Formats: sequence, structure tokens, C-alpha cells
Amino acid sequence: MGRGRNWTAEEKAKIVVQGLKGRAVSEICNEYQIHQTQYYKWREQFLENVSKVFETKAQSKKEERLERENQKLKTMVGELTIELKKNDW
Repeated sequence: MGRGRNWTAEEKAKIVVQGLKGRAVSEICNEYQIHQTQYYKWREQFLENVSKVFETKAQSKKEERLERENQKLKTMVGELTIELKKNDW
């Protein structure tokens, strides 16, 4: 049954979601030619990692903050460099 097939993360998610929405696991497994054990492994992985979906927003806010901080520091370095050059003359 389906041995050797490499499923993408997106395909696995779509398969798992069908079961979570109430479709019979046996029907899903027959349609995709996977063993029920495989389905339940994917479902477990899915459920363990589903919270990560919401981390991207927090991560991007953190990245934005770091980007602003980085820009401020670059500006400060530039200003200090100009000031040092003025004092060298």
C-alpha cells in the first residue's frame, strides 16, 4: 500500500485534515493508499506542530523590531564615523 511514495508536507496536511473534519480514516487511507498507522503518525505530527502556525506572526514582529534596531545602530555608526572623520581634520 503506497510504499515508497514521498508525500509533501502539504499533501500530508490535507489528508490529516480530512480525518479531523470527520471523514472516516479507513476511507481516506483507501483513497490515498496509505496504511492507517501512517495516517495516525501524520495526525500526531500535525497535532504536535499545529501551534507553530501562530508563531510566524510573533516571529515576524520580532524580526521587524530587530530590523528597526539594526537600522538605528547603523545610523549611529554612520554618524559616529562622520564625527570621527571631522575630528581627524
